[in-house]
Amino acid sequence: MEFLELLAPARNADIGIAAIDCGADAVYIAGPEFGARQAAGNSMEDIGKLTEYAHRFGGRIFLTLNTILFDDELTEAERLLAGAKAAGVDAIIAQDLAVWKLTDLPVHASTQCAIRTPEKAKLYESLGASRLVLEREMSLGQIKAVRKDVDCELEFFVHGALCVCYSGQCYMSEQIAGRSANRGECIQACRSLYDLVDESGSVLVRNKALLSLKDYNLKDRLADLADAGICSFKIEGRLKNISYVRNVVRAYSLALDELVAANPEKYRRVSYGRSEGGFTPDLGKTFNRGYTQLFLDGKRSVGWSSMDAPKSIGEEVGTVASIGNNTITVRLKSPDIRLQNGDGFSFLSKGRGEIVGFRGDVCQGNRITCRNVVQGLYPDAKLYRNLSSAFEKELESNLPVRRIPVAVDISVMVTSAGSVTEKGGYVTEIHDSVTGEARPLSMSKRLGEQTYSLRIRAVSQDGRSVTMERKAGDSAAENQERMRGMFAAQISKATGRYSFTLRSLKVETPDGSLPFLPASTLNAIRRDLAAALEEMPCITFPLATGQTDLQQGLTQVRDIQKNMSDNILISYKANIANHIAKETYLSLGASQTDDAFELSHQTDAELMRTKYCVRYELGLCPILKTNGLQNKTGLSPDTIPAQAKRKAPTGNLYLTNNGKCYHLSFDCVNCEMIVAHSSSRL
Repeated sequence: MEFLELLAPARNADIGIAAIDCGADAVYIAGPEFGARQAAGNSMEDIGKLTEYAHRFGGRIFLTLNTILFDDELTEAERLLAGAKAAGVDAIIAQDLAVWKLTDLPVHASTQCAIRTPEKAKLYESLGASRLVLEREMSLGQIKAVRKDVDCELEFFVHGALCVCYSGQCYMSEQIAGRSANRGECIQACRSLYDLVDESGSVLVRNKALLSLKDYNLKDRLADLADAGICSFKIEGRLKNISYVRNVVRAYSLALDELVAANPEKYRRVSYGRSEGGFTPDLGKTFNRGYTQLFLDGKRSVGWSSMDAPKSIGEEVGTVASIGNNTITVRLKSPDIRLQNGDGFSFLSKGRGEIVGFRGDVCQGNRITCRNVVQGLYPDAKLYRNLSSAFEKELESNLPVRRIPVAVDISVMVTSAGSVTEKGGYVTEIHDSVTGEARPLSMSKRLGEQTYSLRIRAVSQDGRSVTMERKAGDSAAENQERMRGMFAAQISKATGRYSFTLRSLKVETPDGSLPFLPASTLNAIRRDLAAALEEMPCITFPLATGQTDLQQGLTQVRDIQKNMSDNILISYKANIANHIAKETYLSLGASQTDDAFELSHQTDAELMRTKYCVRYELGLCPILKTNGLQNKTGLSPDTIPAQAKRKAPTGNLYLTNNGKCYHLSFDCVNCEMIVAHSSSRL
């Protein structure tokens, strides 16, 4: 049996609880410091609140301590890790090798470790990583190769924003603004607008987010990923709001449930409880830049880029038919589209092609009325809805409820009411079995009077068991079938976070009769079972722990080496920022280590290396023998100069932005693009 986990992001504890309620098996969240999303920090008190809630369902909480650490931060990091353990955190997600030395909690190697080869995977496993968060730009074939060579768990992003660069090895933000992505301060330079210029100074593309990728959506590929060896399916979005997390988690939880239901002998979810009822998820109505499956199938396709929409543009609803005084008439794309008051809309402006948004204050049919004039809107512009007010209200008010299934078995028996006194062969009185008090035998009672009793056993989905016995009086139900139905109806209800089902009702009375019990008595039994289960902690599946084995070495881990030689020279790409990380690499056989880029600012550094290629996206790849811009990305015609459409670019290609220039080079053997700083002034 393989255990599958849906791992959700949380900016704060309330969003984490919402994720658990919507079906997440685990949540990752930052503590007060050292998280790769600096704006998403949380107190340990809030972390403890979240862990307590998640553990009720056998859920897991992972703390992100995935920035690189400087020497003067190690003491504080160790203190924070101790606080995480006290708060009940189940594992740490880390990039810096020092973290493995500072805690005895399980440590997962973050996606910031840029693990995309079996050799790199084996290195981190040997360092003690119990789980590897693999690089997002990998194919199923590459994932399978890693799975074959390591024994630890594998985690993979399945939804959300995509970094264009290999994670953990992007230095663009640090180069531009002195704000390091490896320190949680990324300025998202990949979402900025650039001109694409050739060696002659010709502008091939103007004012486009040429490095911006669409968002990941692998909801329909969970079976393929599980078959390749992934056990944890991760959703990106620690800066996203609660409605985003609810919608996406619910969609993926239902998809994962379908996978488990189709393969009950092979898979099961790692936590307990079913999220029932509530809204119907719709990924098209949640923030996205358009969706892609990137390199999952091991081949390229045009359309990875979101250069026209580096922000969420939304779902297309139609085109602008006419514009009046604060009133817009729309040719709706489909008669099924309903515009609602308060909907958010967007369009691409002419010229620069920027996304412009506005609020529809009053929407009636195909007419939108706005309080303020929408600047730059023009007839025939495609109109998108990037916020559905009706859907947002649904996400706030119609929420699923998560409950743990509990099976209840009840046996009905009869017991003697007490000992009897006989005189001359006649029963004259009965002695109460509890008080010993003698009472006269009523003429209406039969010899050998009997009292009903119930033996009740409840077993929760996670294996907790409660056994109770209850007296059930001495009155038989007049309508036995109706009483049996009452047992089923009153026991098979929800109480607290438990959903009870009467699995069996075994009648062991001599005459096959059931006692008469009012609904209040049966409800009290169910509540007592819930209270007893609540006293016991949920039985959880143990989380994998790593084992240190430093025999792996560094010889074949090539992406962090300066060059291939007899000596192992570790480059800035290893992100070494403290003495513990440096000593670890030296103990593995390195003869020399460079400081992290954040410390050295190496002038010849690659600012980005990526599987994404601007030349390929624009139809300029020389391997494919394309000639000239093919405009396969939907670029507005006025952003591509006519002269550039008629001829291939001359010499090197550059990205320019606000006077800064970045040289593009192309490693066609590995099908990768490199972005580096350039001193050229084109």
